[in-house]
Amino acid sequence: MIACHECDLLQREVPLPRGGIVRCRRCGAEQYRSHPHSFERMLAFTLGAIALFAMANAFPIVGLKLEGQVIETTLFHTVRTLYNEDMKSLAALVFATTILMPALELAAMAYLLVPLKLGRAPRHFALVFRALQAVGPWGMVEVLMLGVLVALVKLLHLATVVTGIALWALAALMLLYAAIAATFDPRELWARRSALT
Repeated sequence: MIACHECDLLQREVPLPRGGIVRCRRCGAEQYRSHPHSFERMLAFTLGAIALFAMANAFPIVGLKLEGQVIETTLFHTVRTLYNEDMKSLAALVFATTILMPALELAAMAYLLVPLKLGRAPRHFALVFRALQAVGPWGMVEVLMLGVLVALVKLLHLATVVTGIALWALAALMLLYAAIAATFDPRELWARRSALT
């Protein structure tokens, strides 16, 4: 049995044909849909996002070229600079939303997906799944990219801006986050986990 997300009507879950959609009998809201190969896509997008996230944190985001000197900064160095400049609350917010929460979200996704792909049920599945749902809204890579683009436009008047590898990695990561959100199917994860226990 499943409850409608909109009107709470209890309904029986039915198997779907490829590309099928189940709608509520009372209000017509979409309950779930068939996503062909969604698990494999989720896993591929997640592993790609982990690689891009590592690159985004290891390489400089942007550099300024002024009088022949190039000054580059990484995301973590930006957080440390904010902290040292006595903007501790802003540093904590930037760290949490651009480094910590996306890292936890990607780690939780990998923790759930990789063992299921290998035919094993991950321990504490429900707890990690709930943590994934709680952490997701706090990762704000899109907001960071918007802020970086605004800063770049303003800095163009002061110096030559050198885009770093991390900036391109963050742009690609933003697209992969959208792809993960589009293919994420909680029903598929629970079905695979139930089949293994």
